[in-house]
Amino acid sequence: MTAVSTRSTTAAELMPYDEALSRFDPVLGLEVHVELNTASKMFCGCSTVFGREPNTQTCPVCLGLPGALPVLNAAAVESAIRIGLALNCDIAAECRFARKNYFYPDMPKNFQTSQYDEPIAVNGGVDIDVDGQPFRIGIERAHMEEDTGKSLHVGGATGRIHGADHSLVDYNRAGIPLIEIVTKPIEGTGRLAPAVARAYVGWLRELLLGLGVSDVRMEQGSLRCDVNLSLRPDPGAPYGTRSETKNVNSLRSVERAVRYEVSRQAARLATGRRVVQETRHWHEDTGVTTSGRSKEQAEDYRYFPEPDLVPIAPSVTEVERLRASLPEPPAIRRARLQADWGFSDLEMRDVVGAGALLLVEQTVAAGASPAAAKKWWLSELARRANDAGVALDELGITPEHVAAVQSLVDAGRINDKLARQVLDGVLAGEGSPEQVVSARGLEVVSDEGKLSAAVDRAIAGNPGVAEKIRAGKMAAAGALIGAVMKEMHGQADAGRVRELILEKLN
Repeated sequence: MTAVSTRSTTAAELMPYDEALSRFDPVLGLEVHVELNTASKMFCGCSTVFGREPNTQTCPVCLGLPGALPVLNAAAVESAIRIGLALNCDIAAECRFARKNYFYPDMPKNFQTSQYDEPIAVNGGVDIDVDGQPFRIGIERAHMEEDTGKSLHVGGATGRIHGADHSLVDYNRAGIPLIEIVTKPIEGTGRLAPAVARAYVGWLRELLLGLGVSDVRMEQGSLRCDVNLSLRPDPGAPYGTRSETKNVNSLRSVERAVRYEVSRQAARLATGRRVVQETRHWHEDTGVTTSGRSKEQAEDYRYFPEPDLVPIAPSVTEVERLRASLPEPPAIRRARLQADWGFSDLEMRDVVGAGALLLVEQTVAAGASPAAAKKWWLSELARRANDAGVALDELGITPEHVAAVQSLVDAGRINDKLARQVLDGVLAGEGSPEQVVSARGLEVVSDEGKLSAAVDRAIAGNPGVAEKIRAGKMAAAGALIGAVMKEMHGQADAGRVRELILEKLN
């Protein structure tokens, strides 16, 4: 395979997004890799627990040692069938594994056990909604395979092999059950292409969580997306040459990668250059893609039937049993949650669009009201996530934390201003909300004597404002409340302060 330059595209080589969409029609293709949450690997009994010491969860089978034979994980097959059914796919009456041959350091066998021409699930489709516009996403296939190991490139500035001093390989991940879900070409998205890509991956993430087959932790690599994109002059033209941006690992990055590739490819096509069919790397820090390897000169892989595994032939009875175990579809679930929470269509669209549906649901389950859960996730926490350049679920605060903060507010122990400081402490790793309140001394002052004295000082210091209140201009009380809150560093009950002000002046 021919190496391609890793030089990044400069700003001058990008076309403004709106101009690009006025001149070209984008076509998407998304390949989502999902690690299953089975206790053991796809073809051996090694543990799949994330984060263990490197190379401590390996055996002769997943290391590809001579004489080691694979044994198929039945739970992984069941999960694959349930995923296929949830995607409205046809389940194959018989399918088999193949050896996907290529050389790379993270492949200890020099081949990956996968499915090629006989996948377990084919020809499905799902419906998503973006800005009130429906889109049908066709599913080409969902097939089973094993994950690869993980290469760590040490000494370079980017964490990639180029410029690194040396590389290390952790084979703990090699052999973990993986499902690859491949869409058919997604047409007709226009300017919404980035949002459609993000919405589909978010929808799929929600579906997989509901099925209970994966933790879909994108930051840990248990859900990764390859973004394929091409441009053509108009919707009636043949597909253009596609690029394949590999291993994008956040919803925000999926959207950004599509937008970047639209601008990059449009700039090339507009100046008479061609788009190279290649893999590309996504750089989260800079928001650009760079060339990986060419896919123009030869087939990427060589497939051979896997001789050590028998074909899989799920019976109709077994498939129907698994179909009966499926949870409610995402669209029905969203409608149910919206009714339960009393949200308007616009409010629910905002929650879904922010990628906060599951977070709000879990916060409500932890004890917060739907309105409070929505308020925190879509305002304060959404702002912090945006500032940090991460998705909401990568922020480092849990629904249980948010519910605990709201519980403190409901109990009158803190107010919204203090609650923001509590969130600061939780995000800084200072412990639970209760621990942060205790350690920082953030609890609202409820001592009537202290509040009354502070109100007296505010009245004495602002005689003009006091006279307005005595004259019936109650809106002026806000200035005195603000003075008291400032003196008490925000740790006063504003409602009680207002009551004391009016009692003293009326």
